Amino acid sequence: MFTLPATELTKKFKSKELTAKEIVTAFLKRCKEENLGALLSILEKTALAKAALLDERLAKGEVLGSLAAVPVIVKDNIMIQGETLTCGSKFLEDYKATYTATVVKKLEDEGAIIIAKANMDEFAMGSSTEKSAFKPCNNPWNEKCTPGGSSGGSAAAVAARLAPLSLGSDTGGSVRQPAAFCGIYGFKPTYGRISRYGLVAFASSLDQIGPFSTNIDDLALISSVINKPCLQDSTSIQEPPEDYSASLSGEIKGLKIGVPTDMLEGLHPDIKTSYDTFLETLKKKGATTVPITLPNNKYSVPVYYILAPAEASTNLARFDGIRYTKRSKCAKNLNEVYELSRTEGFGPEVVNRILLGTYVLSAGYQDAYYRKAQKVRSLICKDYDTAFQQCDVIAFPTTPAPAFVHGSITDPLTMYKQDIFTISANMAGLPSLSIPAGFTKDGLPIGMQVQARQMDDGLVMNVAKAFELETEHFSKIPASCGELK
Repeated sequence: MFTLPATELTKKFKSKELTAKEIVTAFLKRCKEENLGALLSILEKTALAKAALLDERLAKGEVLGSLAAVPVIVKDNIMIQGETLTCGSKFLEDYKATYTATVVKKLEDEGAIIIAKANMDEFAMGSSTEKSAFKPCNNPWNEKCTPGGSSGGSAAAVAARLAPLSLGSDTGGSVRQPAAFCGIYGFKPTYGRISRYGLVAFASSLDQIGPFSTNIDDLALISSVINKPCLQDSTSIQEPPEDYSASLSGEIKGLKIGVPTDMLEGLHPDIKTSYDTFLETLKKKGATTVPITLPNNKYSVPVYYILAPAEASTNLARFDGIRYTKRSKCAKNLNEVYELSRTEGFGPEVVNRILLGTYVLSAGYQDAYYRKAQKVRSLICKDYDTAFQQCDVIAFPTTPAPAFVHGSITDPLTMYKQDIFTISANMAGLPSLSIPAGFTKDGLPIGMQVQARQMDDGLVMNVAKAFELETEHFSKIPASCGELK
């Protein structure tokens, strides 16, 4: 059961080979037994209630949705009414969400069952899930290594088969980087294609919700379910939803793949080998490669760490110890409520980014940093516009190196550079997909990334389908999963 794709799992439910209760009970048991640190809460009571309801509806002959009885895990910065929402922070340890995110409603409308909330770096600020206020998360392929971040719990959960599907959020690579580290698919959609309503904001012009899966068919299915317009999100694209599953032909003959020759220095040797193999595989399917340059991409990391903290310092101002966060018991006046509650509630990484963001927005520094960064962001977008005049998609590694050992990166700048290949897609609002593409000599997963023009989300999935048809990486399961049946 645990190795079945979501598409097969729902078929077995609808054909009455498995009941929703049997499916959910099995996955809940597996979630309770996990020792990776991937989960922060398990929603057993509500999950079993929804499974029972689905079984009743099937018995009555009702037509059920495309994800009926499929267990899904969501990152703990996505709201589910009445359930705990921590964002990986002590500040929200006891907070109960007051409404449900649009993506969760869309999933439940199609019969999916949310069974758990996934661990994450605090307020989605991190690249390793070591910044969670509750516990670190381990990589299923090597538990001494990180699963990436900030959506490391969501990625590790799918890789370890705690659920066939999960959701994360991607502000600068927080879906794609952990997907690469964990050997699964991770997708960042076109900005505005998937509603952010119910996602706790980090950097609003960059944030996007994205799914994880073990195969491209499942990824296309869940993306088709949640890519609907949302009137409650002012940034939501008001266009009809797309059926990405319908475009998964795997046919890419004549496709032009841009190879950013100016971005490939300093790669881990195994990743460079895998990248070359990735391109050759796609060329055998009829694609051609075209050299391109993205000259301003080298500035993407410093630009990101000006713009994202600036937006975060504004978004996180609402966490003040008064409304929906913990209030310091030591506070004696209003100023102390703000100061002490934030001191006790926020972790070091969040404090660093709030301070940085406040600094670049302050009088005398806004022109020197924030506005200049916005101008460079525009140049990064123009580089993509130029590149897409020569090619249909752009392909390069998701990360410059494979998953790293816990605690091995202590320098913040080195950690920030983990996202050198992913940040630019958020800057330009492009669809970007991390595709499992092999393993290092040490057995750690490698991910390759495909980006396309805005609204060409289905195209990057079809490239992944073409590659998946020619490879065998997708049948491998981490040894830490144990015996699966």
